[in-house]
Amino acid sequence: MDGFKSRLNESVQLKLSLTLSLAILVVASVAGVFSFLSAFDEAHELQDDVLRQVVQLMDRQHLLPATPTPDARPKDGDEESRVIVRRLDQANPSTVGVDAGGTLSLPTTLADGLHTLEVGGESFRVLVKTMAAGERIAVAQETGFRNEIARDGALRTVMPFLILVPVLLLIVADLVRKMFRPIAALSKEIDLRTEQELHPVEDRHLPVEVRPFALAINRLLARVGRSMDSQRRFVADAAHELRSPLTALSLQAERLAEAEMSALACERLTVLRQGIERGLSLLDQLLTLAKAQSAADLPKSPISVQAIYRRVLEDLMPLAEAKHIDIGVEGTQDAEVWASELDMIAVVRNLVDNAIRYTPEGGRVDLSVGISEGKAELRVQDSGPGIPLAERDRVFDPFYRILGSEQIGSGLGLSIIQTIAHRIDAEIRLDFVDETQQTGLKVSVSVPMKQ
Repeated sequence: MDGFKSRLNESVQLKLSLTLSLAILVVASVAGVFSFLSAFDEAHELQDDVLRQVVQLMDRQHLLPATPTPDARPKDGDEESRVIVRRLDQANPSTVGVDAGGTLSLPTTLADGLHTLEVGGESFRVLVKTMAAGERIAVAQETGFRNEIARDGALRTVMPFLILVPVLLLIVADLVRKMFRPIAALSKEIDLRTEQELHPVEDRHLPVEVRPFALAINRLLARVGRSMDSQRRFVADAAHELRSPLTALSLQAERLAEAEMSALACERLTVLRQGIERGLSLLDQLLTLAKAQSAADLPKSPISVQAIYRRVLEDLMPLAEAKHIDIGVEGTQDAEVWASELDMIAVVRNLVDNAIRYTPEGGRVDLSVGISEGKAELRVQDSGPGIPLAERDRVFDPFYRILGSEQIGSGLGLSIIQTIAHRIDAEIRLDFVDETQQTGLKVSVSVPMKQ
């Protein structure tokens, strides 16, 4: 019960449906009872009119009831619906019941008018009338039959209520659900958005009462968008500003390496140059991440995946040759995808760069393209250690690097890939190349193809 009360207090739709349903049931019950009682009383009035009409007919035609005989019961007659007419001039006791063909024993002292009497264990509605000639007659009918007819007529009157109320309850429930459907659709649409989808929600199809909430959400999205743009500009500007002094330091370190110095100084200079190189690499990754998080224009034409592979391999081949890694593209399958060329280069470059860095010397890195369910599947697999299952949810976080990794990096590569994948509606999947040994990493990126 407490759970239902909690749901009732939390759900406007449930509260509105329940309130309307209860109001309909109460109004329908009151109206049904009133209609039933009114129809029941009206049916009794009509039946009393039948008795009056019988009396008037006998009075006008100067008819008198005959003295009943023991075998006067009509053959094959309906005993319940019969109307009994008898004189009240003198007492006429009968030892035989009415149903057995006997007379209806009534007191001779009954006053003119309608009476309800118990005779022989049965109830009768009796109309007593003094005729113009002075004779007094009684017209009677069993009340059981009268009540049955009255109930049937009253029930037929109430029957529309019994049929229409459930239909009306279903209509109300469906109407309330449809009224709240735009709100549910709005919440679902906002819930399915990615971090970069900050465009205003459409409020023209929303009810007037809900539009203020939509307008407030739009204003909030606008503020969040401005805040994110400011943050991206800050990251991009900071990376750009830091690039010049680090480049200058790199040049100074190169010049310093040409001078004569002790072995200890050379060793420390080498460490310094490696630190400067890591800083430059981090700045490049920060600039790439800032660009990936910015809203890009929709591509005007599809691009070839094989062409992207060739451009990336041309840039990273020296890094692979330095580690004696066998790198190349498997097969001649190509696909055209609807995506920005810069985005696709950033995705493939980060995947191949990570594969080369984490693949041991003399290892192998393979690139391939497949087509499945209307999407192009870009695959990059290596012979490195792979990514443990427990780490796969976190490797996409910015600056996160797996513990124990000896490779130099910023931890932004997979975060950049995921950011771009969300924007171009792509899917990323990580698997082991060798599932038995759980070694090697296979990264698959499914990108929508040309329509």
